[in-house]
Amino acid sequence: MTTTRGAVPPVDGSSGPTISDLRRTRLQLITGIVAGPVLLGVGFAQIFTREGFDLDRHALSQLSLGSWGLVQIANFLVTGVLVIVAALGLRRALGPGRGTVWGPRLLAWFGGGMLVAGVFVADPANGFPAGTPDGVGPMSWHGILHSVGFAVAMVAWTAAMIVFARAFVARGDRARCAMCVFALVAAAVVAVAPQVGSFGWRAILLSAVQFAAVAVLCARAVRTGALSA
Repeated sequence: MTTTRGAVPPVDGSSGPTISDLRRTRLQLITGIVAGPVLLGVGFAQIFTREGFDLDRHALSQLSLGSWGLVQIANFLVTGVLVIVAALGLRRALGPGRGTVWGPRLLAWFGGGMLVAGVFVADPANGFPAGTPDGVGPMSWHGILHSVGFAVAMVAWTAAMIVFARAFVARGDRARCAMCVFALVAAAVVAVAPQVGSFGWRAILLSAVQFAAVAVLCARAVRTGALSA
């Protein structure tokens, strides 16, 4: 079996990863780099083209409603799958050690929460889609499940960053630990900043922080010598 010098031992305890294994892991990590641009790119394309949508009044999730709602549903589902695949890549790339199981596992839950939020759509509110009365009505069963998926994603991402930060401290990797801590602080600031008065804008900024952190973790893993074929 062909192996690569200096490669991280695989999690199954075999002699070492093949070049094919390394390439597969690299591709898995790349999905984590592109997940954020996919989510936000497709989202902004709709924000500027869907009639009546306004981030000052509406959440990105509401784009799942209406005649073009399938576009945003697919956006959530594709992004969730990309994150889960990236988590698998990080699990292999990080190798054995503290936090290398639960960090990627929680990141996969982050992607899983997005899948739930995609399958179960949000409720119409505040005049969107067109013809919907202003204000927020009672939550439907699918609206409740959508909120649950969103909550699972938020909690899982936060827990993943904490686990990763502790793992990198144990490895003496101060740069990646600092990145995780910075991402957690930035997310908290977005959540409480009084200047951001709209839930729609908060969700966009929070997603940008979350997916930037995932992208940095994956990009750093791609660049490490352990993954060079």
